Amino acid sequence: MKSKWHFWIDRGGTFTDIIGKTPEGKLLTLKLLSDNAEQYPDAAVEGIRRLLKLNREDPIPAHAIACVKMGTTVATNALLERKGEPTVLVITQGFADALRIGYQNRPKIFALHIELPSVLYSSVIEAKERMSAQGEVVMELDASDLKHQLKLAYSQGLRSVAITFLHSYRYPQHEMMARDIARELGFWQISVSHECSPLMKMISRGDTTVADAYLSPVLHQYTAQVAQALPGVEVYFMQSSGGLAKPRAFHGKDAILSGPAGGIVGMARTAVGAGYSKVIGFDMGGTSTDVSHYAGEFERQPECMVAGVLIRAPMLSIHTVAAGGGSIVYYDGQRLRVGPESAGANPGPACYRRGGHATITDANVLL
Repeated sequence: MKSKWHFWIDRGGTFTDIIGKTPEGKLLTLKLLSDNAEQYPDAAVEGIRRLLKLNREDPIPAHAIACVKMGTTVATNALLERKGEPTVLVITQGFADALRIGYQNRPKIFALHIELPSVLYSSVIEAKERMSAQGEVVMELDASDLKHQLKLAYSQGLRSVAITFLHSYRYPQHEMMARDIARELGFWQISVSHECSPLMKMISRGDTTVADAYLSPVLHQYTAQVAQALPGVEVYFMQSSGGLAKPRAFHGKDAILSGPAGGIVGMARTAVGAGYSKVIGFDMGGTSTDVSHYAGEFERQPECMVAGVLIRAPMLSIHTVAAGGGSIVYYDGQRLRVGPESAGANPGPACYRRGGHATITDANVLL
């Protein structure tokens, strides 16, 4: 393994950073725009090609690469900017608004105008079914009715479905039946709550399942693209928990903090190597800003709120704000606002001279 190349990549919403370690142990670095269709199809793969000094038509030599490990904000940015896959939520009859109502938290108790975060699903199907908390079948799943409603959703162009039934964390048979119906109809992203979050509390379980269905298609499209461009190469992706996963095992709910998690691990290792045991991390990218701290051990949390969505999956303790260098600055009729929309890498901030919007970067250039 020491006689091969190693690559570590941070694929952000605006820039992609590539570190390559040569067989001789020398470290090389490269920074590319994450989206630059005129120059290359994918920044991560292009970075590998450039560090290996390959021509455009040369195949990537898999035998010369030990592994590629990558953190990506693809899922994070899709969630912050609400650019995931349109999803239909299938939930127990009578609970259509359960996820919309949520826990009725009031983070700003004196606010007269309460702005609820937008839900991720596009439509809701109420399945005629009911299981008791003890596992008794109160109402059998009406398979024909569910099939009819899913057909309508499919005809409307929806291809992603999130299935959350009451008490299914322990008694999942109705969810499994609904999953089989959706698969038969051709839905290619099916997330079921007893697999995504097999624990009590329907709201957080449902939110996590919807997030997985909403983000996984976008994520899998990217990971498949990278894996296809690197045939025969061992590719791993950073999860929100700080661990690594193969492309097929990398799901939307586990990728919310993929990029920031790599930053925390790197920050901690660097700090310890320099003799510091307590550090605060501030990671401002193009689309988002991540704040964290390390005091001798990695702090993990079982669930967290990201962009108004409650995700219940193990992840490093990171606070993410939709304000990065590429966050768009606009006037809403009363005051200047920033984000959550980002100019990204293409067209990028106005100062890139590609027709982009004014952003934080442009404000910095002007100042």
